[in-house]
Amino acid sequence: MIGLIRITIILGLFFSLVVSLVPFQYLFVKARLGWQQSLPRFFHRIAAWLLGFRVKVHGDIVKERPLLLVSNHVSWSDIVVLSSVANVCFIAKSEVRKWPVFGTFAVLQRTVFVEREKKGRTAQQASDIALRLAGGDAMVLFPEGTTSDGNRVLPFKTSLFGAAHAAIRETGEEKVIVQPVSIAYTGIHGMPMGRFHRPIASWPGDVQLMPHLKGVLKEGAIDVEIRFGEPVSVTAGTSRKELARIMEERVAEMLHSSLLGRDINTSETEK
Repeated sequence: MIGLIRITIILGLFFSLVVSLVPFQYLFVKARLGWQQSLPRFFHRIAAWLLGFRVKVHGDIVKERPLLLVSNHVSWSDIVVLSSVANVCFIAKSEVRKWPVFGTFAVLQRTVFVEREKKGRTAQQASDIALRLAGGDAMVLFPEGTTSDGNRVLPFKTSLFGAAHAAIRETGEEKVIVQPVSIAYTGIHGMPMGRFHRPIASWPGDVQLMPHLKGVLKEGAIDVEIRFGEPVSVTAGTSRKELARIMEERVAEMLHSSLLGRDINTSETEK
């Protein structure tokens, strides 16, 4: 009964948040106002608090642009927690556009939708991302291509790393900064999560969305660590496959450190 009451209250507050802010974001996007970048961060900070995510950040997002962020992907909640700490836009599979509610949010956050299965469209999709990079948007790429169990990093797909080279080739940029990011779900109700409880937060592709969302709402106290790693400056001569390999290694190392609770010599903040 207590869990049901909690879920009802959270959903009521979330609905109020949506009604209050989404119309403004729609207008900002249509009018191409600067607030279209900052309002989603404000929205997601409140959403993360309502959902019970306690976010700890290690390191800093690079201020230099163009910037491509490369992250592991554990759950739909990655969007919420990462958006709560930085002004970012995402690269998502085209199916997300059709999802109830979440699809609308993705459109309003100016997501670039890609069709990973259609290899013939890779160049055009990379070009679309490149234009956004050149325009100053920090774009987030999930190169695993799907969500994981949260305990490891899946092999990175290299195709959309070409967006960094496209930004150089098509817009005259001399270099693009590519920064690794790791997202780790580390605790629940103040206790270490471990492999047994990590499915509460992780959302592999074969799990239905609504039951998983209900489980997160019921728990209401999940610790998340976001780590911003050492960036790489990409030039026209940088190998796409080598770049993907470096990013995969760095993301995996940061994720492993978070899951083991290792300290690192970077700034750390609570969000």
